[in-house]
Parts: sequence; C-alpha cells; structure tokens
Amino acid sequence: MSHANKVNLSAATSQWLMVNGYSDEDLNQRGGNGDTALMKASREGILAVVKELIDAGVDINATNNDHNNALWFACFGNHYDLINLLLDAKIDINNQNDNGATVLMYGASAGKTEVVRLLLQHHPNMNIQNLDDYKAIDFASNIEVLRLLKNATK
Repeated sequence: MSHANKVNLSAATSQWLMVNGYSDEDLNQRGGNGDTALMKASREGILAVVKELIDAGVDINATNNDHNNALWFACFGNHYDLINLLLDAKIDINNQNDNGATVLMYGASAGKTEVVRLLLQHHPNMNIQNLDDYKAIDFASNIEVLRLLKNATK
C-alpha cells in the first residue's frame, strides 16, 4: 500500500475504527464477510467517518464477500446523505453483486422509492440484468417506483 494510507484521521474516526476492529494503518482492511470500514460505516450511517475515509483515499469500489460495495449498505439503511456522498466520490453505481443485482434493483425490489429517485439522478445503467435476466424495472415493488423507472427509460 502507498504511504498515502497513513493519514491524520480525527480522534473520533480512529476510535471508531479501533472499536470496530479496524486498523488506521490499512484503511482497506477487511473485517467480517469481507466488509471494509467504509462498508461498515455506510451501513451504520456514520457520515463523518465515511467522509474521512473517502478523503483518506480508501478504495471506494472495494466489494465484500457477496460482491456488494459501500453504496449497497447506504441504500439498505436509507442513508440519503451517504448515498449522495458515495456517488459524488464516483462509487460504481452499476456494481453487480454475486446475484448480478445492482443497488437500483435492490431499491426497486425493496420499495425504497426515495433511494430509487436518488439513484436515478446519477444515471445508472437501466439495462443491466441480474443472473435471472431481470432488469431493475422488473423488480418495481410499488407503483411509484415503477413510474420512476418507466420515466427514466424514456
């Protein structure tokens, strides 16, 4: 790893890393299920830690054992500010996990209307198919999500 990994993290972030079993020496270190600190902080919705990790140059597109990236966890938790932060940092919105699912498919299937609305502002690939050849629109689980996805494909 480059020397860029040795950064001046805030005491709060260093403490959070330690408490969660991560090292501030290797910010891309993997924990349970291959989750990086960025993924765990995204899951927990801790904006300050996520921001510091991004600024410190972590691998934003790292994926865990299920091949999900940090964006998946931000979407799972409805952490809209984190979704924006990760997308602004150029995380791969079209990342496909082990089932071929993208965050857009997940948001559609879970009926997360606001997550879908937010993701669509960043122009995800609407034509990606999962392992069963379904696209995000096939997963629309409520009428509002369906309408959003239909309008996005026009």
